[in-house]
Amino acid sequence: MKRIKSFDNSHNLLYLIATPIGNLGEFSPRALEVINEMDLIAAEDTRNTGDLLHKFNIKKPLVSLREHNEVEASLNLINQIKAGKKIAYMSDAGYPGISDPGYILTKLCLENDIAVSTISGSSAFINALVRSGLDTTHFYFHGFLSAKENEAKKELESLKVKSETLIFYESPHRIMKTLKLLLEVLGDRKVSLQRELTKINEENIIGNLSELTSLEESTLKGEMVIIVEGNKEESDSLNDEKVIELVNSLVTKGLSKKDAIDFVSDTFKVRKNHMKDIIK
Repeated sequence: MKRIKSFDNSHNLLYLIATPIGNLGEFSPRALEVINEMDLIAAEDTRNTGDLLHKFNIKKPLVSLREHNEVEASLNLINQIKAGKKIAYMSDAGYPGISDPGYILTKLCLENDIAVSTISGSSAFINALVRSGLDTTHFYFHGFLSAKENEAKKELESLKVKSETLIFYESPHRIMKTLKLLLEVLGDRKVSLQRELTKINEENIIGNLSELTSLEESTLKGEMVIIVEGNKEESDSLNDEKVIELVNSLVTKGLSKKDAIDFVSDTFKVRKNHMKDIIK
């Protein structure tokens, strides 16, 4: 077991800095303050990060840490941090490690007793989820499906039974193919397709998957987040009498009526509104 305090001077420290996903106003004063304090910035794409920093009149040495060199680059950064260098890592948009490099760097830092602290910022999937109109109570973030259709279909088959809201990322050149695959495997569920988040052309397209597959593909530009309703199929194993009996049994064992209803609903896929109607 390890307990690592981020700002204990006995530990070295790596910063993970979330970057704007579109609107530059999302870059927080704290993020800019930390960047200015760094000796070196590691970046998924040094050109993109350099352009971003230039817009804030910041010039720092940049090194590349991307998917194809993450292990080697991470070990190099760890050696520099141990030597006393102040280093932060930034991916192109949003949080490092979320459908972007950063996980291996973080893991290796922690294994080497280097603290990791995150500078908060915008996240595409959180932005999209909270404005989707779909259930935000429980959700499952999947990110990008496999580019191979058979593999993507297998991934979706494994997700089909999940009752949580499902979240995917997709690019414009694959969006229609992915929407059709979602419809084929998951069925005609409610969906929110969001593109150009925080930018001037931000759009939220709400409907069923069957409706969205009829969209003109040329109108779907920019990086996208797909929020899909979870599995809402109800269980046939419980009739009303059994539902009432089970809820009452849980209440006698110490659960509140609300918690008992939540448990039965989540476990046996019975609609909460229906349960509230039959349980007095």
